[in-house]
Amino acid sequence: MKKWKFLILVLVLAVLFVGAYVLYDKLSENYDAPQLSSAEQQGQTSEEVSYTAPDFTVYDLEGKGVKLSDFFGKPIVLNFWASWCPPCRSEMPDFDEKARELTDVQFLMVNCTDGGRETVETASAYVLEQGFTFPVFYDTSMEAVMAYGASSLPMTVFIGADGNIVTYAVGAIDADTLQKGIDMILQ
Repeated sequence: MKKWKFLILVLVLAVLFVGAYVLYDKLSENYDAPQLSSAEQQGQTSEEVSYTAPDFTVYDLEGKGVKLSDFFGKPIVLNFWASWCPPCRSEMPDFDEKARELTDVQFLMVNCTDGGRETVETASAYVLEQGFTFPVFYDTSMEAVMAYGASSLPMTVFIGADGNIVTYAVGAIDADTLQKGIDMILQ
């Protein structure tokens, strides 16, 4: 009798595992990784729509204010992140690699420094621990977050040298998507 109970239990567990696998496989077919969004993807041409990147002031580690518009004239990769955010952490090595490689593109890694969950100390400690070399700025007043509506992290905005937003992505992006965005602002 014990053999039958054990055999039934093993059979039930096997059915559960197979069901979970099938369900996972089916649901993952419908999942799309974050993609770049642009005027063309929203049914408009870039000639019809020109989005000037909203200006804001953020602060470097020494507390010196820096404006986004200070960097106009050069293509910009603007990334909103936090050290407690696993998707942010996953994409940061790719950003650091590209920032080292591409001196003709300005990377602005804007930390969402709310003073509670994220502080200048926790964010800068994470950057130092990881050995990242890209420029990090702290949005201690949440001015940049509000200007871009960055309610979900990470968020990356690709800005042309003319100061216009070319494309953006909400959610972690991989190295290929990062390169596609960079290619779009280098055109």
